[in-house]
Amino acid sequence: MAEELRISRRPSLNEPVLITAFRGWNDGGQGASLAGGYLAKVWRAARFAEIEPESFFDFQATRPQVSLVDGLSRRIDWPDNAFYHARIPGTDRDAVLLLGIEPNLRWRTFTDLVVSLSAELGVELAVTLGSLLADVPHTRPSPVTGSASDQALVESMGLQASRYEGPTGIVGVLHDACRRSGIASVSLWAAVPHYVSLAPSPRAAHALCVRLGELLEVDIETGELSEAAETYSEQVSEAVASDADTQAYVEELEQRSDAVDEVTDAELPSGDSLAAELTRFLREREADGESDTPREQP
Repeated sequence: MAEELRISRRPSLNEPVLITAFRGWNDGGQGASLAGGYLAKVWRAARFAEIEPESFFDFQATRPQVSLVDGLSRRIDWPDNAFYHARIPGTDRDAVLLLGIEPNLRWRTFTDLVVSLSAELGVELAVTLGSLLADVPHTRPSPVTGSASDQALVESMGLQASRYEGPTGIVGVLHDACRRSGIASVSLWAAVPHYVSLAPSPRAAHALCVRLGELLEVDIETGELSEAAETYSEQVSEAVASDADTQAYVEELEQRSDAVDEVTDAELPSGDSLAAELTRFLREREADGESDTPREQP
């Protein structure tokens, strides 16, 4: 294995599924990273490997963080992409969690490392978690779309065929690497209200965990996320109430959401339509000069 992949120990796993969540472009409202971190917590995942950051990050773009230890000594925390393993509660199956930050450099090498380790561990299914900004209200459950490029997965797991074309990020490159290596992969995306994009969204994290549980046919304990989602909704509602225009806009979104709930599943918004929302948002940001950094899409 390449020197950039540091393995402290090699766990013995049974039918492992790889679950990834990256902070950055594909993490609107931190929904994906919150979900990944929550799974690691409730499943009591143990760290066993990490990818050396030196070769994959531009530290002027993704800067290391300085923190104080015991209020005295200074510590440098570098951008981290680490692997954890855990037994999925209530099953005989294991999970491999890859939690970290979208790298700036050498994406093909990075994803080859991920896929090579996955193959070595016996992973046959990879699931990526993502969250994107969309025209959805904070007072309703976050819509989640699931897609796959493999038709057999689409049919067996109740997913949609991915037809997205456009800019992509590390998640898209990872799915391509999985395809080339013969590892089946699924992409899950939760929609986050774009008008509170800077606030962490436990509602999106909750929705991702619920959909993941359905996908894997396991029960995932989400009580803590559910409580956090209610608190999140109350706090955002208080902030929205202070501005009449924003409140009117949210009410309009609520009406749209309720109308969607009344139609059949075949008429629900597709992953492609959510991707189009994100593409529109990013173009508006670029036009305003806010950022020219790519962000992940399905």
